[in-house]
Amino acid sequence: MSELQGVLVSTFEELYVALVRPVKPPLLTVSEAKALDARQTEALHCKHINPAQYHFFRLLGFHDIVVERAEGVHYVDRSGRRILDFFGGFGTMALGHNHPRLLEVRRIHDEEQRHEMDFLLPSRYAAAFSAGLAAIAPGDLDLVFLGSTGSEAVEAALKLAELVQGPERSTVVYTEKSFHGKTRAALSVSDSKKYQASARLLPNRRRVPFGDIAALEAMIRSDRSIGAVILETIQGGAGIVLPPDGYFRQLRALCDQHQVLWIADEIQSGMGRTGRFFAFEHEDVVPDAVVLAKALGGGKTAISAMITRAQHFQKVYGTPRTALIQGPSTFSGWGGPCCIALEALHVLYDDDLIGNAERMGAYLLARLEALKVRYPRLVKEVRGRGLFIGFELADVSQTLPLPLRVLVSGLDERLRGSLSGFVGALLLQRHGVLVGFTDYNRNVLRLEPPLIVDEGHCDQVVAALDDVLSSGLSGIITDYAARFLRSSR
Repeated sequence: MSELQGVLVSTFEELYVALVRPVKPPLLTVSEAKALDARQTEALHCKHINPAQYHFFRLLGFHDIVVERAEGVHYVDRSGRRILDFFGGFGTMALGHNHPRLLEVRRIHDEEQRHEMDFLLPSRYAAAFSAGLAAIAPGDLDLVFLGSTGSEAVEAALKLAELVQGPERSTVVYTEKSFHGKTRAALSVSDSKKYQASARLLPNRRRVPFGDIAALEAMIRSDRSIGAVILETIQGGAGIVLPPDGYFRQLRALCDQHQVLWIADEIQSGMGRTGRFFAFEHEDVVPDAVVLAKALGGGKTAISAMITRAQHFQKVYGTPRTALIQGPSTFSGWGGPCCIALEALHVLYDDDLIGNAERMGAYLLARLEALKVRYPRLVKEVRGRGLFIGFELADVSQTLPLPLRVLVSGLDERLRGSLSGFVGALLLQRHGVLVGFTDYNRNVLRLEPPLIVDEGHCDQVVAALDDVLSSGLSGIITDYAARFLRSSR
């Protein structure tokens, strides 16, 4: 290359950089993101994600926490404080945070640069994981659709049911206070006016009380367009509500009698949380389809599944012409998530976490029942199965003394008149214990800890609750209000 040519090339490159090449915007590096403090995180979140969400973070005292790492049953904040996680991400953290076996599988997968996508080239990891789910699932639940979220699995199940039953039987029954997701079909069978808002929902749906087999039977007998029933085996958003004993056996018989498909939502109750892999196994029955998510990924990946009977799947997707109507989506069956989820299944059984959920659940329920006896005016009910527990506090909205009513009158309606928000905030601030809440019953503390918890962890939560409740109604509210006012300055 001549000197003149070199000059021209160099000049052209400079012009390209100056005039054509995209200018890199001011992006934070990963290291800079990790270094953000609570106030900087809040500013970015409020500007670019969801400003209103921080309103609830402040009310519950979550806004000042910067999590540095998580391990086992604990979060560790930047100051080194350990926070006992009895919320577990709505049950997602069944194996605890950062289980070493899952970290090792992910490391090996990344180092070996294994095949990822299952969209066109078949993935042995997706095949192996699906075979594992089929081996675990009872009866003839043999065919698996993989997705990334619980809503995606619910959508797949509802679509399958409608195609199996045909347009004349496309109506689906759901239950009061249900929650199945926020995408269109899943939202249509979630009993929440707040979430549904003004969204256009599916027209072919009917609602019945949860656990009322007589009401369901009457509806099915009167409406021949009903082709499917979807329900959570234990209602999470409603406040950890269990159906009556024998309900699922009656449901299975009713669906068989009228050729109605039963879709079991095990997104929260599955993966061993209740002392069985699936909660419906407590009654030795098999649904037509079951959906899983959350804990399925071991807390290290986003993955979901719909498992159904081969006869249903083959009826609508069993030919070359129909095979891709519900074929894999872009991220379903990816190698990394499937490797991690497959190892999570092994950990669940190798470490006897299903058995531990049953044992620790019984232990924790008994200890919480003792608190109910000790504080009858503050604790209304304790209920649950395994490590899926609701601790319902008394509704004080109509019984607050006037000074306390004035004190809390400025608080958000989500907390006003309810002890759960006050107690939950104090558990975190005083004792480093994180619990969750429920959507439809604001008086319930949601306890869904990792299935690796032991008696010591359960004792710590009970002792923390005992300390907070011992302050009495006025003490709980005034202590919360004082802490809230200090943190708001």
